Amino acid sequence: MKRGRVGVIVPPANPAAEPELARLLGSRADMHVTRFPVRPGLTLPERLEAYNEALPAMICSFGDLPLDAIVMLCSGSRYLLGPEEDRFRCEELSARFGVPFASATLATLDALDHIGAEDIVLVSPYEPWLTELAERFWKAAGMHVTRVVDVRARGRFSPYDVTTAELVEQVGEAGLPDDAVVLFSGTGMSTLPALLSIGAGNDRILLTSNLCSSWWALSRATGMPITLGRVPHRPAVQGQRT
Repeated sequence: MKRGRVGVIVPPANPAAEPELARLLGSRADMHVTRFPVRPGLTLPERLEAYNEALPAMICSFGDLPLDAIVMLCSGSRYLLGPEEDRFRCEELSARFGVPFASATLATLDALDHIGAEDIVLVSPYEPWLTELAERFWKAAGMHVTRVVDVRARGRFSPYDVTTAELVEQVGEAGLPDDAVVLFSGTGMSTLPALLSIGAGNDRILLTSNLCSSWWALSRATGMPITLGRVPHRPAVQGQRT
């Protein structure tokens, strides 16, 4: 398999994107990271919009480094746009710079299409106004959002501060169906350590912003098809060790 090079663009204080993508890309691709500039004094909506506006400059910041794919690991900024505008802008940047480019949301849309999902449960660590935009985004993309599970960090909305224990506990309390497609939105919320517990003993498909982004990037960087899907749950046979 070809070893690829993936460019990654992340918000300044995002603590989860790089560790999770490094683990997900593994030995199949090298990761090269650039971070959005710090913009003090802006409100959250203003900062998210600034990320969208800064994308061409951020791609230019890789200079002459040859890349096979570039992903922008920020979902919130694209919820301001809607799915059609998100895809249009990603395609425009891909053509302009000659490198496949996707936002985390576009990569997630492609992943949902890949597995043939129609119904999703949305797990969101965002403030209510941004969660509402996220739900609207996925519905506009043709998804049926059956549930929205709000996740808090110590009782407040703070995606970067949600712990594994909090994520597992709050999703568990939601009582989700055993066969649900669960989408964890937010590249800055640490999700990988929680997936084993949330997926134990059921047939859920668990998708995260970082998982979908790495799948999208690897598919293009390696030139090899990579399959996403449910690993069937097999109940333990009586007397068999699990």
